[in-house]
Amino acid sequence: MDFGLENKVVAVTGGGTGIGFAIAKAFHDEGAIVVINGRDKGRLETACAKVGPRAHGVVADLLTVDGAETLAAFAEDLGPVAHLVNNIGVFDVNDFFEVSDDRWIEYFEHNLMTAIRITRILLRRMLDRNSGSVVFISSEAAIRSIGNMVPYSTTKTAMLGLSRALAELTRGTDVRVTSYMPGTTATESVQGYFEGLAREQGKTVPEALRDFYRDVQPGNLTQRLIDPALHGRGVVQLATNAAMNGVTHRADGGTIRSIF
Repeated sequence: MDFGLENKVVAVTGGGTGIGFAIAKAFHDEGAIVVINGRDKGRLETACAKVGPRAHGVVADLLTVDGAETLAAFAEDLGPVAHLVNNIGVFDVNDFFEVSDDRWIEYFEHNLMTAIRITRILLRRMLDRNSGSVVFISSEAAIRSIGNMVPYSTTKTAMLGLSRALAELTRGTDVRVTSYMPGTTATESVQGYFEGLAREQGKTVPEALRDFYRDVQPGNLTQRLIDPALHGRGVVQLATNAAMNGVTHRADGGTIRSIF
């Protein structure tokens, strides 16, 4: 299938690892010119080499306005940004009563403000030329709120509201804003979490995963971690489908028991 991405510029924030890397690779494999950002030049160079010859990395910290402007300028030197994927995010397991104000602010800065800063620049330019799309990478936790991940769940829910509100600004145009909700995925950080959990519980990783799906996510229909590459394909389809605007695409392995 031709997604119309040949030589189109795509910016994927936090595209050096995990789901972001899989998204960057999927766009690149469809012929796009892919730009990823990060704070470590060496890691960016390594990631770009793995993505492919049309991948470009720029040191740009989206926790700052200057970083967002740097990423936008770098990407647009290669051409108008056809698709922006906001993927930066942090998560950890925590006790709500022990999470400090400063940590809450860090969550909002990483999971929302990084996306707001770059979208504020590039969405305006997409609207000016009447072409483009923005995808926000949220999480199943946005709907299936998690008690030991309250800041993460809260900020990912806020991201869905942000995405839909921005989609309202595109009414009557050829610009679209959508969001994507992955489930528990076999990224480096998630695998590291389960390795640590297995050590704590005196189990193997497969045993820890088995018990996780039995006890924590019994409603999950796949009963296994999701391959990040599947999210790459899903986001390419979402970003390029002109019939999808203001919607959230779920890819959670069936964990959320809902028809819609």
